[in-house]
Amino acid sequence: MHEMPVTQSVLEIALRHAESAQAQRITDIYLVIGQLSSFVDDAIQFYWDIISAGTIAQGATLHFERIPAEARCNNCGQQYRLEGMDFTCPQCGGVDVQVVAGQEFYVDSINVETDEADEETKG
Repeated sequence: MHEMPVTQSVLEIALRHAESAQAQRITDIYLVIGQLSSFVDDAIQFYWDIISAGTIAQGATLHFERIPAEARCNNCGQQYRLEGMDFTCPQCGGVDVQVVAGQEFYVDSINVETDEADEETKG
C-alpha cells in the first residue's frame, strides 16, 4: 500500500510544525489531494489511526479536499475539466494536452492546541 509512506510523511510534517508552534496537541490536518492521484482517503485514514497513536497527533481529524483534474490543450489553448480518463480536448478534439490540476497531494494546514490558545499553522 503506497498510502503508508505518504501518511508517515504527513505525520512527520504535522509533528514538525506542531513542535515549532510549541503545540500540546494536533487537532486537525487539512489535506489537498488531486483527482488523478491514486491515494484513497479511507486508506490514509486507516494508516493515520495506526501511526499517530501515542503521539500528539493521536485523534486528530483528517480533512480531505479533492481537486478536480484539469487539462490544457497544447493545440488550441482550451483549459477544461477532465471527465474520467478521456483527455481529448472538447474544443478542437486534440489529444496533445498538459495536465494542469489534479495531481496534487499536500498538507494545506494544521490546527493545533497550545498552552496559550488554539492556533493554526500552515504546512
